[in-house]
Amino acid sequence: MKVLESNQKLLVIIGPTAVGKTKLSIQMAKRFNGEIISGDSMQIYRGMDIGTAKIKTAEMEGIPHHLIDIKDPDERFSVAEFQQLVRSKISDIASKGKLPIIVGGTGLYIQSVIYNYQFSDVVSNPPLRILLEQRARELGPEVLHQELMRVDPSSASEIHPNNLKRVIRALEIYYSTGKTRNEFTDTAQSHSLYNTAIIGLTMEREQLYNRINYRVDLMLAEGLLEEVKQLHQRGLRDGQSIQAIGYKEIYQYLDGEVTLEEAIEKLKQNSRRYAKRQLTWFRNKMEVKWFDMTNVNDLSKKEEEISQYVEGKLGVKSNTY
Repeated sequence: MKVLESNQKLLVIIGPTAVGKTKLSIQMAKRFNGEIISGDSMQIYRGMDIGTAKIKTAEMEGIPHHLIDIKDPDERFSVAEFQQLVRSKISDIASKGKLPIIVGGTGLYIQSVIYNYQFSDVVSNPPLRILLEQRARELGPEVLHQELMRVDPSSASEIHPNNLKRVIRALEIYYSTGKTRNEFTDTAQSHSLYNTAIIGLTMEREQLYNRINYRVDLMLAEGLLEEVKQLHQRGLRDGQSIQAIGYKEIYQYLDGEVTLEEAIEKLKQNSRRYAKRQLTWFRNKMEVKWFDMTNVNDLSKKEEEISQYVEGKLGVKSNTY
C-alpha cells in the first residue's frame, strides 16, 4: 500500500441511519469530482441489499462506488481489513485526481481509517477467545455483555449484546492489555492521517425515528422477508453478516421464536437504538461539523451550505452542474 500523506484530501459523510447520507453523498461527489467509498460494515455482503439499505445502481447517477458487494455472507470481515482496503482505495481515487468520499454509519470502521490504528499491536489471546466463545454458547451472549458492562461500560454501551464477536473482542483486549477498548484505541489517535473534512448529518429525534420506521416498512415492501429467507434457506446461521440489524430479527421469525409482527417491531426498535448509538459514537470520537437536516424543505440550500464548508476546509472548488 502507498505511504499515507497527511495532505491527502478526504471527505467523510457520517450520521445515523436514515438521515439522508446517500443523497447528499451523490451531490457532493458531483460537485467535487469524487468517488464514494462505503463506510458501512454490512454493505460489503452480496445478496444483502434491502436490509442494509444498499444504494441502487440508478441512484448512483454514474458516480463510482467502492467496497460494496465484495464478500459473500458466510465470510468474515474485520476492521483491520476494512482499514487496509479503504486506505488503498483512497490512494487509487486520489491518483486519478478525484476526491475520495467515505460515506457511512459504522463509526469504528471509519475512525480506523482516519487515525493511526495499529491493529497488529493488539495482543491476541486465542485460548481466552475460545473460552469466551464456549461461555457464550453455554450461558448465552447476554452474560458476556454483562461482564463487559462491568469491566468496560463504555464499550458495552456502544456494542449491541447480540454482536458477540465485538463483545468478545472488547473483553479480549481488556483482559490481555489491562486497558478498555477505548483506552487502547485512543492511544493510537494523535492526529488525522489525512486532510479531512468530516460532515455529520443530524436530525430531531422524533423525525429521525419516524424516518427509520418508514424505512423499515419500505424495506418490507421491497422484499426484505424474501431476501432473508434466501439466506436462511442456504443454512447461514451464526455468521457475522446475519448479526446485522434487519436480518437477525427476521431470522427469529423464521425460526419460530417470534411472530412476524414482533420481529418487525423489534427491527424498528433495534434500528432506532442503533441510530442513537451511532450519534453518541460520532459525537464522542470524531471532530465533526454537524448539519441539522430537521425539516429541511430546500435541500439545495443545505447542500450549498455544506459545499461552502468543504471548500473552506479542504481548499477544493466545487463544480457547477
